Amino acid sequence: MENSSDNTNPGMKVYKGARFDVYSLQIPGSQGRLVKRDLVVHPGAVVILPLLDPEHIVMIRNERFAVGKTLWELPAGTLEKNESPIMTAKRELIEETGYQAGKIEALTQFYTSPGFCTEMMHAYVARDLIPIGQALEESEKITVEIVSWEQALNMAGDGTIIDGKTLTTLLFFKFLAN
Repeated sequence: MENSSDNTNPGMKVYKGARFDVYSLQIPGSQGRLVKRDLVVHPGAVVILPLLDPEHIVMIRNERFAVGKTLWELPAGTLEKNESPIMTAKRELIEETGYQAGKIEALTQFYTSPGFCTEMMHAYVARDLIPIGQALEESEKITVEIVSWEQALNMAGDGTIIDGKTLTTLLFFKFLAN
């Protein structure tokens, strides 16, 4: 099982998906009995904070079928096989926003849902952006929006932004990285 080296019992694969696999495991409970758990094994993903200039960032409105809503997000995507996180970040930035970064640097990383999933999210900051045009996948319905930092922080505070990776990355950058 990739990304689950801490798990001594790989269990049984019950689903092989295009982006992740699901395993059924038995882990020791607090009373010593085995407890059934399901584990999503995910290759990891990236989220990118595109800085257009010191006052503006590039965000997207992303139609998410899983929740039936269009969400305010930062561009993001899943690592492809044999692809490094920074290469994924560069690819996804162009695909989803139409901007290419002159400079891209690591910001932080975090687990998205460690209670049942191995997904590690790698956050990057992209600067010196050059517009070259979007290259959306067939399943993506994304519009690009330029917002001020003030607007983004207000949307984070008033509940307009409800995507976890976006909230984490925006707030980490604004309040901890600078």
